[in-house]
Amino acid sequence: MKVTVVGAGAVGASCAEYIAIKNFAEEVVLVDIKEGFAEGKAMDLMQTASLNGFDTKVTGVTNDYSATAGSNVAVITSGIPRKPGMTREELIGINAGIVKTVAENLIKFSPEVIIIVVSNPMDTMAYLTHKATGLPKNRIIGMGGALDSARFKYRLAEALDCPSSDVEGMVIGGHSDTGMVPLIEKATRNSIPVSAFLSEDVQSEVVEATKVGGATLTKLLGTSAWYAPGAAVSELVRAIAQDSKKMFPCSALLEGEFGLNDISLGVPCVLGKNGIEKIVEIELSEAEKEKLTSSAEGVRKVNELLD
Repeated sequence: MKVTVVGAGAVGASCAEYIAIKNFAEEVVLVDIKEGFAEGKAMDLMQTASLNGFDTKVTGVTNDYSATAGSNVAVITSGIPRKPGMTREELIGINAGIVKTVAENLIKFSPEVIIIVVSNPMDTMAYLTHKATGLPKNRIIGMGGALDSARFKYRLAEALDCPSSDVEGMVIGGHSDTGMVPLIEKATRNSIPVSAFLSEDVQSEVVEATKVGGATLTKLLGTSAWYAPGAAVSELVRAIAQDSKKMFPCSALLEGEFGLNDISLGVPCVLGKNGIEKIVEIELSEAEKEKLTSSAEGVRKVNELLD
């Protein structure tokens, strides 16, 4: 298994680190446009191999996509954050150009590659990748739901005062503060609905804290998070590498599923060697359906800015 990670910043480097440490890939290639940056990150990571006990080879290159040839999976983290005075349209325009170019370069050298999109706005960038490349829908995966669900489970465990391993919960919908749909009605502690332990007010607090999870960290750190996004990506890549058929909420291109068409949105997906092996259409309550529809409308408005 060869994995490429495009963008050697904090998120990309964390992706490479977790993939290497979990020791399921033979090779990870880090790519960045900044001269020497990916090479330095790769060297730093390789110097931890004997300490962390992994055999994965990590290399770095400056804008040389020929080094990515034969990649089974590629992760796109590249893009810029919104800067003071920059409009939303400008941000999306710049990141769309970056993601489109990166995807085309990856496919040029790895025609069978499965692409995981991390760049924001993630659902829109995943949708753009579908439209720009024409790849089969199973081979383009938006990461957001896996990260949002991890944050949901963290908040649930916090409220329940229990280990995270006791908790199951899923977030579907768009990867944004207003688009997320934490499925609190379906969340459990050891198969028991969390409503047996938490009041409605506390459940609402958990949902709201989940939805602003990224913003909360940005406020505290002064930048976006990187540990949890990197860990989320590594689990998606591992599910593909090991053909494990694990289910994660991922941004997938919908063609009638959940009554939605021509949109990339977070839904439960089974991942295996072919990427998205199956989209699982779980039964939603009327309230959950309304929230998912509203989330889709929000994502469509952002998608329109691609024009």
